[in-house]
Amino acid sequence: MIDDYRFGSMEIGGTAYQADLKIVGGKVVPQWWRKEGHKVYVEDIQDILEAQPEVLVIGRGRPGLMKPSNDLRRLCAEKGIQLIDEPTEEAVRTFNAFTKAGKRVAGAFHLTC
Repeated sequence: MIDDYRFGSMEIGGTAYQADLKIVGGKVVPQWWRKEGHKVYVEDIQDILEAQPEVLVIGRGRPGLMKPSNDLRRLCAEKGIQLIDEPTEEAVRTFNAFTKAGKRVAGAFHLTC
């Protein structure tokens, strides 16, 4: 569960993070860097894809400049992974709702723009 999100900061399990991060298999992967700042490519989340979640929630930042690539969208569809991309504030609520529902959910969150 994600405890809190504010522009540039996310709190999970009592630890505050000030850089983009992923949540894979219930574990936080801090300091997430991508090939291109505001685009998410398949290679940027290979660990998530290998974990085979039911749902992948991408937090696009505030106001939501980061976007998944078309290749990533296509691959998720082929693998049967539900891909949801929303501004990070909404994505946190979505991630927590899927977690509470007992789904295998992974997340990739841009904490700023």
